[in-house]
Amino acid sequence: MGSKHLVSSDNKVFAFSREMKPALIIEDGDEVVFETLDCFSNQIKTTEDRLENLNWSEVNPATGPVFVNGAKPGDALVVEILDIEVANQGVVVAGKGLGPLGEKFEGFHTKIVKIKDGCAMFNDLQLPIDPMIGVIGVAPKEGSVNCGTPGPHGGNLDTRYIKKGAKVILPVFVEGGLLALGDLHALMGDGEVCGTGIEVAGKVTARIFLKKGLELRNPMVISEGNLFTLASEKTLDEAIKSAVSDMAEFVLRYANTSLEELTMLFSIVGNTEISQVVDPLVTARFRIPLDVLEKLGLSKDTIGY
Repeated sequence: MGSKHLVSSDNKVFAFSREMKPALIIEDGDEVVFETLDCFSNQIKTTEDRLENLNWSEVNPATGPVFVNGAKPGDALVVEILDIEVANQGVVVAGKGLGPLGEKFEGFHTKIVKIKDGCAMFNDLQLPIDPMIGVIGVAPKEGSVNCGTPGPHGGNLDTRYIKKGAKVILPVFVEGGLLALGDLHALMGDGEVCGTGIEVAGKVTARIFLKKGLELRNPMVISEGNLFTLASEKTLDEAIKSAVSDMAEFVLRYANTSLEELTMLFSIVGNTEISQVVDPLVTARFRIPLDVLEKLGLSKDTIGY
């Protein structure tokens, strides 16, 4: 078993790039606790703290980055999420220009949501929380990508299956990978249609493995007995096409089947789903049960779980 480390929220980045200076250097199999700020850098504490008055240069911080010794371009990082702890209150914001209903608002509205005994108190509703990670990624192949934007490197994927018990598989584009994460949500629905979930500060405990030679075009997630391929594009049509194509390419690399047979199987047991529709690029996912993949000949070691 590897060593255990802590990265405080003082080590924050607002964009993913190869220029990020490592906050921590670890070995394959090490465990890391990431302390995270919420997506507003904890600037909103009451309903009087307005979205329009925020310091926008401090929005969407990610904690890190972490340099994984031995990680090279063409490899993958497997981030096993061991635990997610959230603070005792979060914030939800709705308003002008945010999400599908944004055109119906003139201004912005802030709601503070208390979190107690595993529930979020939304007026008279006690909603069981299901903490997840909004932003998780590595340095992209080139350039700089702000933490609010998803892409092949990961980033702001806003996918509710990225939670305790999941494994996030990220392609490595630069030496060390340079992993960072943040933007926790105590609860978020598919689409994140107002632009926010219950945004919350917290801690993520993760074990990080290096998967040599596992070349990926986009991130994958293993969660709740399924493998997901995630893709972020300008439109949902493009994102869906990319996510399904990535799954087909991955399965055909290891399985003894034809494209024709696999396409039919995808249509029978695969599920095309929406992660988020509010970021600069939208994110879709394609889901296949792990037991189906195993029957096609993909081993647990191949898939990464």
